[in-house]
Amino acid sequence: MNIGELLMAAVVFFSIITFVKMMSSHFLKRKIIKTGHFDRAEILDQNTEVEVKKQVKYDQFPALKWGLVAFFGGLGFIAMEVIGMEYPIFKEYRSAMPYGIFFVSVSIGFLAYYFIMSRKINE
Repeated sequence: MNIGELLMAAVVFFSIITFVKMMSSHFLKRKIIKTGHFDRAEILDQNTEVEVKKQVKYDQFPALKWGLVAFFGGLGFIAMEVIGMEYPIFKEYRSAMPYGIFFVSVSIGFLAYYFIMSRKINE
């Protein structure tokens, strides 16, 4: 599988998910209005803020989040290069291992951000 096929599959699945989300939102609004609850029809508007008693905001420091993700993504690329120097078969295009190393390292970056923010919120 080359990168073009992977990108095309991602775009198709994202389009399907977006379409289903829009349609379900529309049908839910329509059902709320048909039942006579006009005052609640604005709940599904994206610009409307719904009051929540205890709302936790994890995205207070977006620069920290994307800095950690980029840092760990870079560490993943470094790990791929080091492993590729030791084992030349690792650099073959049929191998899925480089993708796995990269995505695991990016996930570690997101998890590090989550743990930092959850500790900060608990303080």
